[in-house]
Amino acid sequence: MPATSSSRTRLWAEFVAFYLFVPVVIALFLPPSQMFLALFAFTALGLVLLGLTPDFDWSHLVRGWRAIDGPLVAGFALATLAGAVAIVLATRPERLFDLARDHPAMLVAVLLVYPFLSVLPQEVIFRPLFFRRYGALLPPGWARIVINAALFSLVHLMYWSGLVALLTFCGGLVFGWAYETRRSFPMAVVLHAVAGGIMFAAGLGAHFVAANAVRPF
Repeated sequence: MPATSSSRTRLWAEFVAFYLFVPVVIALFLPPSQMFLALFAFTALGLVLLGLTPDFDWSHLVRGWRAIDGPLVAGFALATLAGAVAIVLATRPERLFDLARDHPAMLVAVLLVYPFLSVLPQEVIFRPLFFRRYGALLPPGWARIVINAALFSLVHLMYWSGLVALLTFCGGLVFGWAYETRRSFPMAVVLHAVAGGIMFAAGLGAHFVAANAVRPF
């Protein structure tokens, strides 16, 4: 059924509040100790909105496993590793593979927990919720994916890092493409988990720790 003018206005208000207003408020005003509690509430609200989305079925989240392209994931992993190593060597070479060297048990814990506590919630909010509930408001094709990546980068504003902004924007392009073009939520989750795990293993994990964030004011 075509969206009415009032329903589009309501969806636009939701979209702006959820993807622009809330991330900026969290970044500007919340202390690091409260950021993840706020993000948990952000995720919970997103799940409610997704459940209210017409024609959305939760089984959608477990479809698309067959669309996962093993060689593509492997190539992405190698490119991500090369990029991460290059960045660490250019900025803080002493951190290269620091967790693997000094705290291997912590690295294993991160690799086991990160996909469930970080990747999965982010992917639900920025892929199914974004594209299924609000996608019709936005231009189609790559323009929509670029907007998705930009907002995915914005939600990481709380780290106050240009490097994090760039990395999450590039990652958002890949994850959004996997979801929207390949029609595979599982592939988006796998790619995100692979990218994040490599970042932590290579020595970039400190940039993604809220306690290390320094506001520029």
